[in-house]
Amino acid sequence: MKTIMLAAAVAVFATAANAQGMGSAGPVCIRPFDSPDDPINHTHVVDPQTILFYMSDGKIWKNTLKTPCRGLMFHGFSFATHQDEICSNAQAIHVIESGETCELGTFTPYTPPPATP
Repeated sequence: MKTIMLAAAVAVFATAANAQGMGSAGPVCIRPFDSPDDPINHTHVVDPQTILFYMSDGKIWKNTLKTPCRGLMFHGFSFATHQDEICSNAQAIHVIESGETCELGTFTPYTPPPATP
């Protein structure tokens, strides 16, 4: 079983990642285990229902959880998977301190808003 621990604000993966879309009708999957060209750099918990996955190539994927995950902003999360990818609507995460289980929702490309002067 592959396990990855992620901090709430910033987590650096030593493993590789590859974000790829599977067409507009299919899920988006992130491959954190098998592609050295595109590792996940870190994550950022925006609110109890939103996590940003920052890829080292500059892409950002936003995941909107299926329901709010109360302890997520304060304690970070971990997950275990038996596959080599994490796909939209197909992965549970666990809040590190409480063990609360929450389900990832849809991955969508994210562009940060322009900085205000």
